[in-house]
Amino acid sequence: MGNHTGEFAALATAILWTVTALSFETAAKRIGSLAVNILRLGLALVFYCILSLFRFGHLFPTDIDLHGWIWLSVSGIIGFVLGDYCLFSAYALIGSRIANLLMALAPPLATLFGWMIVGEKFSLRGFLGMSITLTGIIIVVLRRPGNKFNLHYSGKGLLFGLGAAAGQAIGLVFSKFGMRNADPFTASQIRVIAGTIGFVLVFAGLNRWSLLKPAFKRPSTLAFVSSGSFFGPFLGVSFSLMAIKFTTTGIASTIMALVPVLLIPPAIILLKEKVTWREVLGSLIAVCGVALFFI
Repeated sequence: MGNHTGEFAALATAILWTVTALSFETAAKRIGSLAVNILRLGLALVFYCILSLFRFGHLFPTDIDLHGWIWLSVSGIIGFVLGDYCLFSAYALIGSRIANLLMALAPPLATLFGWMIVGEKFSLRGFLGMSITLTGIIIVVLRRPGNKFNLHYSGKGLLFGLGAAAGQAIGLVFSKFGMRNADPFTASQIRVIAGTIGFVLVFAGLNRWSLLKPAFKRPSTLAFVSSGSFFGPFLGVSFSLMAIKFTTTGIASTIMALVPVLLIPPAIILLKEKVTWREVLGSLIAVCGVALFFI
């Protein structure tokens, strides 16, 4: 992959997260987003433990120093628990379309935090690529006619959306700060461990264990959660850390934000949805922006 290892890893992440989005959307409609969140992390942790056992002969990481454990754990709590809580709260208050629009702020925030925390630099071409890509993504997200952004959305919902974008950005930067030269899969396992513990505490505090019962009554639902967990918190998150290891968090998060664009072909083929000229135009613009990162 030459000098573009990070960029290719970020693109792989976006593809994996597209598969994950389709799986989790189906599961969340059946058992709710909170149940999906804790189950996806629990299953991902099982996948990581199995991989660690085969690779290193033990279930949990033993070659990460205290610095790595602390910052990767903080990253897991911020990204998986706080960030996702804000995101799903935003879905409920302002809808997924506007929430995903606000999530487009994650790449520039990652660029800012990457510069502040780990001293990353960003080239003029990088800023141009980011701007073009985000423009295309915003066009795709704002695809439905008659649903223009206005000032009547819940202020609390908008704050949750901003919190979700900031959570994703800060989580990635802290991951890079804590990972250093560690193996991305090992680093991801620590993040998932922290995220799982965080969600267990949330469920215990809110006494929401009953939300998990429907999942175990429908094997097909568990299959969707399992596939989403494999392609998302397991493979997807690991590739995302590989991406930020070999390129800046701003570039990586911009490419990973392509999920709304990549969801269009499955929507046409699997869900038989119609595509507007605006979605096609937005997709082409986003792809052109990403192409600049590989030149």
